[in-house]
Amino acid sequence: MEVKQNTDMIPDDIREEMLKDKFYKKCCVSGRKDERIEWHHNLIYASKQIQEKFCILPLLKSVHRDIVKHKEKCDWIMLNRASEQQLTKYSKVINYRHKLKILNEKFGTYRE
Repeated sequence: MEVKQNTDMIPDDIREEMLKDKFYKKCCVSGRKDERIEWHHNLIYASKQIQEKFCILPLLKSVHRDIVKHKEKCDWIMLNRASEQQLTKYSKVINYRHKLKILNEKFGTYRE
């Protein structure tokens, strides 16, 4: 399995944490690791990709290529990984606490 690292975008300290974290070894949507894993910046805020670990998700290349189909599931995973402080920080235009509640009702309890 090859992991595509966005080394030009992700700060070194966060990238090093991600490389050590088992969460980033397989696709968080499919659970598979039989093709290349790419790191997807799932949160865009103020027209910028947010460089925080909770919102950078490991996806199979095929899932990443079809991200629109998987966006809701990615949001569910990302929001469940966020701290209350992070939800508050980014809940300006979109109420992420409310969105998390709706997605948890749809997808159930999140387990990493």
